[in-house]
Formats: sequence, structure tokens, C-alpha cells
Amino acid sequence: MATKGEGRVEVAGLHMHGLEPSKAVHWNLSPVQLYERALERGEGRLAHMGAFATVTSPHTGRSPGDKFIVKESLTGDSVDWGPANASLSEEHFYALREEVIAFLDGQELFVRDARAGADPNHALNVRIVNHNAWHNLFAYNMFLRPTPEELAVFQPEFTVLHAPGYQADPAKHGTATGTFIVVNYKERQVLIGGSNYAGEIKKSIFSVLNYMLSDQGVLPMHCSANIGPDGDTALFFGLSGTGKTTLSADPERRLIGDDEHGWGSGGVFNFEGGCYAKAIKLSLESEPEIYRATQMFGTILENVVLYEGTSEIDFDDATITQNTRASYPLHYIPNAVVPSRGDHPKDVVFLTADAFGVLPPISKLTPEQAMYHFLSGYTAKVAGTERGVTEPEATFSACFGAPFLPRHPGEYAKMLGERLRDYGARVWLVNTGWSGGAYGVGSRMKLSYTRAMVGAALAGELDQIETVTDPVFGLLMPSEVPDVPPEILNPRDTWADGAEYDATAEKLAAMFRENFGRYEAQVPDEVKATGPQ
Repeated sequence: MATKGEGRVEVAGLHMHGLEPSKAVHWNLSPVQLYERALERGEGRLAHMGAFATVTSPHTGRSPGDKFIVKESLTGDSVDWGPANASLSEEHFYALREEVIAFLDGQELFVRDARAGADPNHALNVRIVNHNAWHNLFAYNMFLRPTPEELAVFQPEFTVLHAPGYQADPAKHGTATGTFIVVNYKERQVLIGGSNYAGEIKKSIFSVLNYMLSDQGVLPMHCSANIGPDGDTALFFGLSGTGKTTLSADPERRLIGDDEHGWGSGGVFNFEGGCYAKAIKLSLESEPEIYRATQMFGTILENVVLYEGTSEIDFDDATITQNTRASYPLHYIPNAVVPSRGDHPKDVVFLTADAFGVLPPISKLTPEQAMYHFLSGYTAKVAGTERGVTEPEATFSACFGAPFLPRHPGEYAKMLGERLRDYGARVWLVNTGWSGGAYGVGSRMKLSYTRAMVGAALAGELDQIETVTDPVFGLLMPSEVPDVPPEILNPRDTWADGAEYDATAEKLAAMFRENFGRYEAQVPDEVKATGPQ
């Protein structure tokens, strides 16, 4: 039997995906309907002010070691195989899919027909099949929502079979553990199981678009984007926890999106219809737009602790994880751009949380330096973002999104370089990490300072400011920024011991050089020459 969301006319049933469900199937239910079923099924709790709160333990972050791409005729020579793109055989995939389908056939199911990509020329119709109501609400929040007329003729182009209640058998299915995120480009299917962490759903489709869109002349990007009062678009690259969501949710600028975008011939467009913001230590004072969104009906609070008795939200409690999350539709941010598209960017910002505390809080990059730092993708993994990460760890993630790049990073870097040259975008490197010492000694850069620096850069206020060249990294550091203490602009000046700073800077520089060795054969000499000396 099936219940259908308002305006839904079933054109393509689940049988086309091999499913023959024995229990109720619910198509495109509204948030209210999904709330009712999720609460009836004990999937979570109602938080004070109306959000839906749930816990995903033991998986409270992504499981990158459990992600696979099926190796077949289409992907064999086009995927950058390695730790970030582990292969799974077709035989293992079909054996696993058979059991995932058998598991789902015995469950009450929730189906969501949605879209990824706000540019109609590059959109992907996605069908998500869940056996938890709240995961279907997550899909409603995070993907673009077709109109009733569009749903009436909807045909899926990629399907996610989401079975967190099913565990794989590594010996039988070729997986590393019972958890799996498997993408099959030939079959146009994603299989997810063994983890309730909802982020795996959106990130799997992000990886799909990262593979498919490059063939369409679109640069897929792990970045947030917003638009200024004069229509100027800015991009913010960075891994989770570096400030993409926070800095793009600026009351003075309109939000295009907070995580995943494409840059094509018509400009920038969001892949998503929602935001998936980190919520740890969230406050009305520091991030008012995001905070207000967490107080609204329809928002999902993932692994956020509620006070017993009142169900009020305790954003400071990291008992479950540091990686607490809030999922909400993009229009919950009052100044969101609808449709979520913008012109070619005027500014590109690379965000890094430097755990060594030696990079400047802001510096301007030449186009060659931009290519170097894009390929390097230096940052720190923030506690809780991935399983097993309990404190910041220095890491290099190509293009600020290596876990989500099926193709070789050089392909994406080449596309970025071409766009920077074609449209003359300014590029900035912003350190949202530590100042005055490394992690454990120094302190995290104040958000108010970072906001002031980024605001001045986007407004063009730093274009005529005198710069000082960092002697190790060659970065151009402004000598002054409005509303920012000048003594923090040169990181060496913030350390109590200059010699210790020099030694730490050289240590990080050596790490940069070693990491970049893997790309040297593929980049021009002028790009290689911009690395730390």
C-alpha cells in the first residue's frame, strides 16, 4: 500500500529499482507528516520551539574508510583510485544490493523525489528511499524541492537506497566494516547502510555531481557562496568546521548556499536546497541567522543535547559529539537567494583552520598561489567531524574536498585556474584556526576579527592597503584592516617566542613541500615556485 504526498502522481514506482515492498510506502510526505511518523516510531524527540532532535550514535560523523566506488567500464580509467576512492567490484555490489533490497522490502518506506542543482541546465533528479521518517525529512531539507507539477512527471536519474539498519558482511560484500557508502555510476545508484549519520546521504550525491558535472564543463566545488549588496558573488572554500557556513550566513549579504556549488558558464549555482550547519556552541550573538533557524519547526537537530524536563536545547553540551548538526531548508535563512544562483564570483576565499598557528589570519594570493593552495587544501580536521578525530589534526585535502572528488584533483584545479583567469576573481587565504601559538598553546581566531577581515576584503577595502610578504610562505599580508588589531595580522608577532614560531613555520612548510610533491609533475613551474621556501 502507498500513501502519497500532496500533488504526487506516481509515474515510476519502486519496482524499477528492484524493490517489492511488503509494508506501507509513503511518497513525498510533508514535514508535518514526517514529524508525526518519526515521533510515532520513536526516531527522536520534539525540541523546545519545534525542531526535531535525534541521535545517530555510534556514527556521529562521516565514515570515509567505508566509502566505495564500483569499478566498471565507465569508471575504470576516469576515477582517481586510492584511499579516498576505494574500489568495489561489480560482483560485490550486486550481492550487497540484493541484500539491501531484501532488507528494505521488509520495512515501512519513505520515498523522496528531489533535485540536486539549482541550474536547470545541470540539475540531477534524485530519488531517496529511506526506512526512517526523519532521514526522509533530512532529504526534504537538504535537496531542492520540485513543484507538484514537476513531481507529477518526475523521473529519477540517480537513486539512493538508504538502509542504515542493515549491516554488510565484509567477507561477503567486500566492504571494510558493516558500514558502507557505495556509488555505482553505471547503475546510477547509491547504497548506504550501517550508519544513521544523515550527512552520508547528501555527501554521496555531492560526490556523484563531482564526477558527472566536470564532463558538462561545470566545476563542482566544496564551498559556500553568497552575494553582496552590489550583486558581487563570493565563494568560501573549506572543510567542515573551517567556517564556510558561518561566514556565508552574513546578514549584510544574501546566501546562495553553505556547502556545495557548481561554477558553470552561467555563473555559480547551489547543489542543495538546505543547510547542514555545525551547531556546537551555537549562540544568538555569534551566528544569529543559524541560531534562529534551529528554533523553527522542520529543522533537524542531529546529536544535539536537550535539557531533561524542558527539552530546551543545550548547544554547549558535547557529550554525544563535537559534530552536532542542524539541518534546515535554505529559506529558513531570511536573506537566502531564491533561486540559489549567482553571477561569476568576484572573490574566492580559501578557509583553513591552521592548527600550527603560523599562517596569517588573512592574505591575498596571486593566481599562481591560488592554484598551489587549492591543490594543497591545508586545514585541520576538527574534532568530531570524522570518527576517531577527537582534537584538531593537520591535514591536506586537495581542492578543500578530497574525500568527495572521484576524479584526479588536477582536473578540478585546472578548471578553477581557467575560471580565475577568465573572470579575474580575487583570491584570499583566511586562517580561522589558531593564533599566538599552536593548538594547545595559542587561541582560536576570534570570529569577529575574521568577519571584519573578510568583510573588508570583499568590499575592496584591502586593495590599496600596503602588504608585507611572509618570508616562509610568500603570502601577502595586509598591514592594516579596519576594526582588527594590527598586531594580529602578522602571525609571528603574536607568538611569545619568535624562534619557536620560526621553527614551527618551517615544520609546516616542510609538510607543504612534501604534500605538493604528488602534484609537481602536473602543474606549471610558476605554480610550483609559489610554495613555501
